[in-house]
Amino acid sequence: MIGNRRYPDAVAGPFPEPPVEFDDGDGRPIEIRAAAEGDDVFEALVAMYDDFDPADRAQGLPPLREDRVRGWLETLLDGEALNVVAWHDEQAAGHATLVPDGSGASELAIFVHQDYQGAGVGSNLIAGLLGYGAANGVEKVWLTVERWNRPAVALYEKVGFETAEAESFELEMTLRLAESDDENEE
Repeated sequence: MIGNRRYPDAVAGPFPEPPVEFDDGDGRPIEIRAAAEGDDVFEALVAMYDDFDPADRAQGLPPLREDRVRGWLETLLDGEALNVVAWHDEQAAGHATLVPDGSGASELAIFVHQDYQGAGVGSNLIAGLLGYGAANGVEKVWLTVERWNRPAVALYEKVGFETAEAESFELEMTLRLAESDDENEE
């Protein structure tokens, strides 16, 4: 569907640009930071994904084995993707990424460790990622989500995503971060 994806006319946001600090619903201090070289991001994310509940995997992600997690993270962290991490002390509590798809848009993926779900980490993490994306020139964002994952759908709608395609067991949702120069998107 690349090239034919429908995006809302209205620009969503504004979203905060990392770093963002807050106390989650359980009173834990959380900081959302952009993944930067020299950070201990890679090993912290490997540890988080190694302990990730397999029941929380969606669409085959995150990968199950450590060697596959490492390969996947190398692609995300060393490529053109934009990444933010939610930190509780020195422990990664969540990770979100915007991956350019070749059409001028970016695909969003977000993962929150099960120990931090339901405490506002996901909401703040996605807002921080969208702020980071907007600050780095991302104009359009899309994602797919399993239609029965109501908590995720509600989170995406809360920050401004709209359903663009609902013809399969997954919903495709889109969001506009900036005005586009392209008048013929559809």
